[in-house]
Amino acid sequence: MYNDYKQRIISFYKKHKRMPGYNEIMALTGFKSKNAVYKLIEKLVDEGVVSKDRSGHMIPQRLSGGVSLLGLVEAGFPSPAEEELLDVIDFDEYLTPNKESSYILMVKGDSMIDAGILPGDMVVVERKQTYKPGQIVIANIDNEYTMKYLRKKGDAYYLEPANPRYKPIYPKESFRIEAVVTSVVRKY
Repeated sequence: MYNDYKQRIISFYKKHKRMPGYNEIMALTGFKSKNAVYKLIEKLVDEGVVSKDRSGHMIPQRLSGGVSLLGLVEAGFPSPAEEELLDVIDFDEYLTPNKESSYILMVKGDSMIDAGILPGDMVVVERKQTYKPGQIVIANIDNEYTMKYLRKKGDAYYLEPANPRYKPIYPKESFRIEAVVTSVVRKY
C-alpha cells in the first residue's frame, strides 16, 4: 500500500507542480487522521523521496526511479559495443543535488558557444557562497543579467564570453554574481 500512496503523491506533484498539503494527502490516501499522514511523510523522508524545509513543508527530492546507465560509447574510433548495467541514474538528483539553491535558465544568444552552450539550451545554476575565476556564472553587471566566464585581473573581476565575436565586459557601476552554471541540458 505504501508504494501506491507514494505514487499518488508523486502524481499529484507532477500534475500540480507542488507537493500536496496534509488535507490533500488525506484525500489522496483515504486516511482519516493527520497523524497517519505525518507517519507517511516521515517514511517518505526516511526513504529520501522528500525532505522538509524549516517550516515543515515537503520538498521533492527523488521522485523518480532514474534511468539505467548501460555502459560507455566510444566517441572516437569505433569499438565493439558492450552492454553492461553500470548504475541507475536519477537525472533530477544528478543535475540538481542542491535543489534549494538551484534553478534552470533557458539560454538566449551565442556568446558562450565555444564553451558548448548554445541558444535554446537550458543551464542548471546554483547559488553559492563563493565563486572562483574560470567558472561560468550568471552575473548582474550594471543592472543587466548575463552568463559568461568569471575572470580576474589584479583585484578587478570581469566577464569573458566564449565567442571571439564578443568583447569582455568590465563593470562600470555594479557587479554581482548570482549563481554558477553547474550543467547544460540540450534536447535534440
